Amino acid sequence: KERAQAMVAQMDAEGFGYCTNTAECEAVCPKGISISNIARLNREYLRGILSGEL
Repeated sequence: KERAQAMVAQMDAEGFGYCTNTAECEAVCPKGISISNIARLNREYLRGILSGEL
């Protein structure tokens, strides 16, 4: 969960904002991150927020 938080913070720092599960981010991602990994990041980040760990 901490890794997800760090990844979201880095995306914000680089001006990418929040990646959604609609695959738009996958098409423009400079690192070529797949939608399955973006979805996993979103799940872990949300899980951390809801559990109060982040």
